[in-house]
Amino acid sequence: MKPIFRFASIHAFRFTLILALPLVLLSRATAQTQLDSVTVTAEKREAPLQKVPISVTAITAKQVDAFRLWDIKGITGIVPNLYSGNSGDGRNVTSIRGVTTTSYDPAVATYIDGVNQFSLDTYIPELNDIERIEILRGPQGTLYGRNAMGGVINIITKQPTNTTTGFAQIDEGNYGQQRYSAGIRTPLVDNKLFFGAAAAYNRRNGYYTNDYNNTSFDRQSGFSGNYYLKYLPVAGWSLTLNVKHQNNRNWGAFPLSTSVTDAFTHPFHLDQNAVGKMIDNTLNASLAIKHSGANLEFSSITAWQNNHRYYQPSVDGDFSPIDGVTIVNDFGSAWNNVQVFTQEFRFASPNNTNSPLTWTAGAYFFHQYNPNKQATHYGADAALLGAPDSNFSSIDITKGKNTGVAGYGQVNYAVTKKLQLIAGLRYDYEHRYLDVTEQFQPDGQSAITTTPDTSAALHFSALSPKGGLQYQPTNNTDLFITYSRGYRPGGLTQLSPDPTQPPLNPYNPEYSNNIELGIKNTLWDRRLILNATAFLTHVTNAQVPTLILPSAITVTRNTGKLISKGVELEAAASPVNGLTLAYNFGYTDAHYQSLALAENGQAVDLAGKKQIFTPNITSMFAPQYNLPLSARRHVNLVLRGEWFYLGREYFDLDNTITQSPHSILNARVGVTIPRLELYVWARNFTNTKYIEYAYDFGAVHLGDPHTWGVTLKTTW
Repeated sequence: MKPIFRFASIHAFRFTLILALPLVLLSRATAQTQLDSVTVTAEKREAPLQKVPISVTAITAKQVDAFRLWDIKGITGIVPNLYSGNSGDGRNVTSIRGVTTTSYDPAVATYIDGVNQFSLDTYIPELNDIERIEILRGPQGTLYGRNAMGGVINIITKQPTNTTTGFAQIDEGNYGQQRYSAGIRTPLVDNKLFFGAAAAYNRRNGYYTNDYNNTSFDRQSGFSGNYYLKYLPVAGWSLTLNVKHQNNRNWGAFPLSTSVTDAFTHPFHLDQNAVGKMIDNTLNASLAIKHSGANLEFSSITAWQNNHRYYQPSVDGDFSPIDGVTIVNDFGSAWNNVQVFTQEFRFASPNNTNSPLTWTAGAYFFHQYNPNKQATHYGADAALLGAPDSNFSSIDITKGKNTGVAGYGQVNYAVTKKLQLIAGLRYDYEHRYLDVTEQFQPDGQSAITTTPDTSAALHFSALSPKGGLQYQPTNNTDLFITYSRGYRPGGLTQLSPDPTQPPLNPYNPEYSNNIELGIKNTLWDRRLILNATAFLTHVTNAQVPTLILPSAITVTRNTGKLISKGVELEAAASPVNGLTLAYNFGYTDAHYQSLALAENGQAVDLAGKKQIFTPNITSMFAPQYNLPLSARRHVNLVLRGEWFYLGREYFDLDNTITQSPHSILNARVGVTIPRLELYVWARNFTNTKYIEYAYDFGAVHLGDPHTWGVTLKTTW
């Protein structure tokens, strides 16, 4: 047995014993509590979590609070074989089972309240007033379409009822950390009209110090909101108008050390002469019309998404104290202002049907407009970076228009009471258009067009089938085996100052094909849940990005094949009243079967190299104990710990930038009474230094340092 498999087996077996042994010893105890039953919409219809034939993790509202999840990247390690991180600018790169995001077309699709968050530009990662988060692992192309080749993150916010409910929360911590959030859900007209709103304001000082001027570098503040109006015109029909926004300000959006050595020798210190503010405004609006009838379920979701992100006045492009390169993109609201329109219609058999056949079908349409204008300014010291001149700007102008349509369907047929067949198919068609222009502008002079207006278009289609079997040997055990496919769309390369990278070069869609075998168990009168999955994924036409410096332009090529295989374990237990134990484990071996790149004019064969942003092991253990202090007044002491372990991870395709295995420890202690909670918490309290994100040219961003704080929350 290979050492890594031996380690993985021991790792998983040891914690399975930790969870199972208390149940065996206390199986006759009378004071027991059951684990919560969770309903999910992973297959775009409601079903119990333990009965869905998909590898899916559900994080409930209680768990969102317990894990103190403020941003979606916080689910790293909570979900087996998932990793999420960013370079400090809030654009999360997410990987599931070795299928990772390498461009602004993500490999993991994100949905919020049924709306596809179309790209890294337009999605909102902040979490507030969440009902649950569903994470579907493995390709989900049949029901979710483009960009779901690694999986899907499905976020559902809390909805109003006929009872007025709400919350207010204050969080204060070190680094000047402040977060104020509140929400209310109330009927305006009983059984007819409902209103809901949730908002959060947060700010903190920087984790990094800029040695150039001895100031806090990555100071941040942000305001986000989620507002909705729901109307029930007649029985079985609902209309929900929803507006979400996120407005972030970051005084140092790319806190990067120039090398791995520098990052660990001088942690959370950098030396940049160009200090600018990133302004990042996102607006999402949607109208959802739903009908629930005796014979048919229907929904229509119309959505508009918009993001305007720019820097004032610029950001450092060489990440050093010299006046070398800065990036400028503040050219007014007409530029760097992404706009997306989406429309989805879904039809399905009713949830309460007794028929052996259930089905879901739908259609999807989108249109994206992406005008981008960005200047790479070469300063007085540009010659130190090899530039032929100084004090000029190279301006890249692109206008992209993408349009697509899709149709999909899935059927589940119960052959017997124990055996169910699964079959589905989706067809996607997409058309892309890109117009590019390049200009040269000496400082203080007018711009001169050097590459005239040039455009190109391409179109492609994709089929995403699914098939499988689900078998229920007992009422508490479900087995499933499925094949599924996902894809990430192709496109056209941007304009680059590198003459070896011609603009408008097309690249093809990337495909993932996945086979998995899973088992879900609900045991000991719902005091133990134990799920396990094994998977094998093949990725063809792998899209490999190359970051062209100093202009920070990404050029993508189809140049590889990837294979990923692994196992996953999810366990939760409630052995005695007040005590819950949760353990998740994932192992992934993801490597390139073929990968040929050009480096410094030479062909380089990187076959056998490991996938980037993919820890080979993710592990999480979270015990929590609620100790009653006063049964009469319902006063409880809450004690919680969290242990996260991430295995070896690579950040470049040469596998030279690596993060060794490491652990993160979190803790929370608090007192709760009805309608009021007070907690003291600490995250990464051993202050472990680790790489969260790195670029292939060597720049490194560290994960968050040790933070601590106090939370006060009231509900009504």
